[in-house]
Amino acid sequence: MNEIDLKRISRLTAILTQLQTKRLLTATELADKFAVSVRTIYRDIKALEQAGVPILTQEGKGYTLMEGYKIPPVMFSESEANALITVEQLVVKNRDSSLIKEYQEAINKIKAVLRYSTREKTALLSQRLAVSPAISGVNTSNSLMLIQNALTNFQVLRITYQREDENKKSERLIEPFALYYSLQENWTLIAYCRLRKDYRMFRLDRIQTIYQTELIFKPHTLTLQEYLAEKEKNFKTPDTLLS
Repeated sequence: MNEIDLKRISRLTAILTQLQTKRLLTATELADKFAVSVRTIYRDIKALEQAGVPILTQEGKGYTLMEGYKIPPVMFSESEANALITVEQLVVKNRDSSLIKEYQEAINKIKAVLRYSTREKTALLSQRLAVSPAISGVNTSNSLMLIQNALTNFQVLRITYQREDENKKSERLIEPFALYYSLQENWTLIAYCRLRKDYRMFRLDRIQTIYQTELIFKPHTLTLQEYLAEKEKNFKTPDTLLS
């Protein structure tokens, strides 16, 4: 499959998402959004129809999906949808920009499969939610998604880390173990540090560079509950950094 085919598949998927997000879309609107010609949109719509997607054409008005068509098996109640919309307002104030980006893309897909009446209500709710300006919303890291991926795939990370109490930077090979969100609204990575040969905590905003390596580590036998219990016994929390 060449690059042109991949781009078209990606565009077809995005068009389907757009059709589920809005009730009626014109070929011109879709062409402008995806930076292609109206003729290309006509071909894309035809391809979706041939694939079994029930697209209805309203002459002179645009395209819409047959009422009730949704991507199975995702179904959300109104309360579930409202919960997701509420969390969205908190996530956008998060300090890690990679989390914000991935969540917004996910929530857009979720909105696309909501019933039309529920979608209208969640749109209203999102306009009636606000987060205190005391929460800055300034992004201080962009690595949370990469770290989560490494954590679940047991991949060693190579980082350049700068301690708060010194200007010196250090190179580390670390095995991601867990993530902790502090009262200071900072993400902290708990990891086994191969340099220190022990578990250490790294604030994401102090990680200067981060890369996934091809090294794989064995899953840790220690549980997060055991780690936190040990911290509490020593009158410390993951807010007390030891890197």
